[in-house]
Amino acid sequence: QVQLVESGGGLVQGGGSLRLSCGASGRTVSSLTMGWFRQAPGREREIVAIIRWRGGSTSYADSVKGRFTISRDNAKNTVYLQMNSLKPEDTAVYYCAGSEYSNPTNFQSYDYWGQGTQVTVSS
Repeated sequence: QVQLVESGGGLVQGGGSLRLSCGASGRTVSSLTMGWFRQAPGREREIVAIIRWRGGSTSYADSVKGRFTISRDNAKNTVYLQMNSLKPEDTAVYYCAGSEYSNPTNFQSYDYWGQGTQVTVSS
């Protein structure tokens, strides 16, 4: 059974930084394509960043390019999302997810989900 547990959310001022962590059990993060999603109240869930199991390549939503970085630590079986230059519009619940696909195209392609962690950015 795969379990994903996020941590690191909180309240931060605009322009600040946070690092989210997603610890995995039951599978290695290097054997899954791992993604970070977010969902703000009244809005659809959106993909933020992914790191593919095959080759470790990464992709980002245009809204976070140059500010967020996804990475993984295989020894700790953990995926991170470093978020810099945070903006109020980044406020959302952030979810970690794992997919068996090498290049999942939507959130329905993800098989495993964490419980989410709240990120709030004040102006």
